[in-house]
Amino acid sequence: MTRIPSKAEILEWIAAHPTRTSKRDIAKAFGIKGADRIELKRVLKELEAEGHLERRKRSYRDPDRLPPVSVLQVKAPNADGDLFARPLEWHGEGVEPIVLIVPRASDPALGEGDRILARLTVVHEEDHNYEARLIRRIGTSPRRVVGIFRAGSEGGRIVPVDKAAATEWLVAEADRHGAKDGELVEAEQAGPKGRLGLPRARVVERLGDPSAPRAVSLIAIHQHGIPDQFPPEVLAEADRCRPAGLNGREDLRELPLITIDPSDARDHDDACCARPDDAPDNPGGHVIWVAIADVAHYVRPGSALDREARRRGNSTYFPDRVVPMLPDRLSGDLCSLHEGVPRACIAVRIRIDAEGRKLDHRFVRALMRSAASLTYGQVQAALNGNPDARTEPLLDPVLRPLHAAWRALDRAREERQPLDLDLPERKIVLSEDGHVVSVNFRERLDSHRLIEEFMILANVCAAETLIARRSPLLFRVHEEPSPEKLEALREIAQAAGLTLAKGQVLQTRHLNALLDQAAGTEDAELINLSTLRSMQQAYYSPENFGHFGLALANYAHFTSPIRRYADLIVHRALISAHRWGSDGLTPEEIEQLDKTAEHISDTERRSMMAERDTTDRYLAAYLSERVGNEFTGRISGIARFGAFVKLDETGADGLIPVRSLGREYFHFDREAGTLMGADTGLTIAIGQRVTVRLVEAQPVTGGIELELLSIEDKPLPRAPRPAGRRKGKAGPGPRKKDRLRRKAARRRR
Repeated sequence: MTRIPSKAEILEWIAAHPTRTSKRDIAKAFGIKGADRIELKRVLKELEAEGHLERRKRSYRDPDRLPPVSVLQVKAPNADGDLFARPLEWHGEGVEPIVLIVPRASDPALGEGDRILARLTVVHEEDHNYEARLIRRIGTSPRRVVGIFRAGSEGGRIVPVDKAAATEWLVAEADRHGAKDGELVEAEQAGPKGRLGLPRARVVERLGDPSAPRAVSLIAIHQHGIPDQFPPEVLAEADRCRPAGLNGREDLRELPLITIDPSDARDHDDACCARPDDAPDNPGGHVIWVAIADVAHYVRPGSALDREARRRGNSTYFPDRVVPMLPDRLSGDLCSLHEGVPRACIAVRIRIDAEGRKLDHRFVRALMRSAASLTYGQVQAALNGNPDARTEPLLDPVLRPLHAAWRALDRAREERQPLDLDLPERKIVLSEDGHVVSVNFRERLDSHRLIEEFMILANVCAAETLIARRSPLLFRVHEEPSPEKLEALREIAQAAGLTLAKGQVLQTRHLNALLDQAAGTEDAELINLSTLRSMQQAYYSPENFGHFGLALANYAHFTSPIRRYADLIVHRALISAHRWGSDGLTPEEIEQLDKTAEHISDTERRSMMAERDTTDRYLAAYLSERVGNEFTGRISGIARFGAFVKLDETGADGLIPVRSLGREYFHFDREAGTLMGADTGLTIAIGQRVTVRLVEAQPVTGGIELELLSIEDKPLPRAPRPAGRRKGKAGPGPRKKDRLRRKAARRRR
């Protein structure tokens, strides 16, 4: 009998020969033949049971080693531009190995999320364990799902948290990776569809208890793929940053610049002040200063901080947390204009006349010191005659000159006539443990309008300066409504007994005239919502198509570089245009402006969707304890499958499913935006006042289901029994009747 090698000898052989690990290879290496192979098979099975080996088809390998040919997922480049990859076939118990991709000149360009088949070589470098050579690219990042894991006999299923997703996902036992029944998980598609035509998935991250209060925003972060963890090299780069000095900057530390923000603001990236203009040629005029944190000084083109900021595109705001564009060392410290602390800034000095018309402006790169960090409520109370200890000494020298300059700008705004929608903003108030305490509507104060007008003016100045200097930049573009959407708005207005001018070039003043007609009537909210829905989505572009909503020809985002990458691009463009330093816009960035504009427009929409979904889930959680209660609201949307209602009390949106409206068939008219009952003639249309009963509120998905009780204070009509139908014997339903009529018409033709 041939000697059977020990377990240690077998493991040593497999480690030394990772490409020759089949049972035949092992037997040949140790000279094992015939019946002795049975004993070898037994030893291999023991090693497999003990976890030392993992069987892959007809070969064995060490589970704490990657196979020589592996599937990898490419990560984002690091600070040095090196590409690393995550091994998708790692099943070891230790730390996941780090794989460096070593590209050849003939290899195609790889990007973050690409899945590749690569040949691996074990190395013992300080920052990686394997080096990979590309064999072929096999696709991009697989489709992902966030949902509740439901354990089963052969693994389980994932029920998506997205209320628009009706399909569950199958998870094999080997792919559940420890997920427990009822746990919130993130998973990715894992091959073709399985039984019952359901897609297969593998769990990639366990997110914990879905009913935990702070899981709401976590669901949105993972569902929409928002990066919420900074790579170590980005944090390290931020930690190395030091405060900027006065060298090469104008000294504005004596200017009484103040910040005005919400009481819960996490950062302060803009400051302002104003004073009467003492120039003889500008009686009653004002000089305004707007200073913005100089983020470009710290976030240099091509750095790890820059790549991560571009990848995120913007900060994302939730009721319980912020996912920032920049690490806290910058967003909450060096780039935040804290009171009494010298901070680097880019500032603009603007002269306006007594009617708020801009006369001239100039930009400077400077060092400032905030005189005070105030809240909107504090400033408003002071202007209303109720200053506190903080605002009283600032009232005459700072706050009243600011207010006077804003009143002038407000007169110019009235002349310009930007779109003036009246849509109250919801504010979800959370307790310390993350539960919804109340849902309020934010109060709109003059102090809000003051800062808003100052920021709009500074943004206009940035765009005009860069246009005059022929510098590339990113514009904030808002195009006028399409003819189709405008016609739909006109029909809604006519149904409400209002008029929208026709046959002329549309201007915002025409829409404001419609909003003024509706003001104070029951249709005011409907007309405001319908006007908003007729608008195009704003976006970023290196080409200037104007801003329709603000009624401005030239507009760029300059005032929030801490939370928007577009503003950082504009700051760099100003640095290059004024030749302030080497940290301006690079030729490579200019070449990529189209792609950058498209990317950050997408990330902005991604954040908006995540924020909206989070609000929906918090509202559903708030209402879940009031199932069965009656609410008033207004029909806000119509679809083939039902009607959407916006509830008066909370602003939450719920669905009345068409199946709950009775046994009759409802005709859906897309153009008119109506559902009409075939038997009763009941017509459900956008804008109608309704009373509904809350049937279901699901905090995990954000879904709210309603039952319709009355329309315009009238009870619902009861459908008559179809003629000729006897009790207990159903005749053909309305849908079948429609099919029969169409079939008969085809025969006649």
